[in-house]
Amino acid sequence: MRRTIATLLAALALGAAALAPVAPARADSAGPAIAAGIGGFALGAIAGGALAQPAPPVVYAAPPVYVAPPPPVCWVERRPVFDEFGVVVGSQPRRICE
Repeated sequence: MRRTIATLLAALALGAAALAPVAPARADSAGPAIAAGIGGFALGAIAGGALAQPAPPVVYAAPPVYVAPPPPVCWVERRPVFDEFGVVVGSQPRRICE
């Protein structure tokens, strides 16, 4: 966007300078020539500064790597089985995971 605006500004300035009425040159005053030189230098510096933007730096990074989570730690324990009175009537294998 900035580059487009700078290009349009430069084109507008060149077009306006081409359409401006030309006065005959006089040898007794160098003021208009100096003013035109300073103005041209300023316009060139502004347009050149807007157009000469450095490219963004290229950054090389390693691609992301998927690391699977560790498997859960599981084991089998024998758990007691109780009746309705709270008495152990046997045991049953049960899988326990953390």
